[in-house]
Amino acid sequence: MQVLIDTVVFIWALVSPERVSKRATALLNKSDTVRLLSAVSVSELAIKQARGKLAINKEQVSAGVSDLRLRILPYTAQHAYELFELPLHHFDPFDRQIIAQAISEDIPVITSDEKFSLYKGLKVIW
Repeated sequence: MQVLIDTVVFIWALVSPERVSKRATALLNKSDTVRLLSAVSVSELAIKQARGKLAINKEQVSAGVSDLRLRILPYTAQHAYELFELPLHHFDPFDRQIIAQAISEDIPVITSDEKFSLYKGLKVIW
């Protein structure tokens, strides 16, 4: 099974793994789970770090991707086109891109953000 990890879940998995739900943790720990992190999340982390809103650097992100055995899911034009179809349940541009990716790829998202579940066709795990 493939899963797309939301940015905040990635951060929690690195610094506060106890904040990740038991269901999500169990799924992430399964050897046959393909764990994906969006390239959008990497951009979000870099931008928030540069603005002083997040104390995480490139080396920590890279090490976290490796330690958690994640694959980076590139953001494509097809994902961007999906944004045209999304209702405005959520205004965060990074989250909207992750939602569009997940819907386009038909991949469930691991997130604690309840707004994600408002999107028809998006599978949310928490």
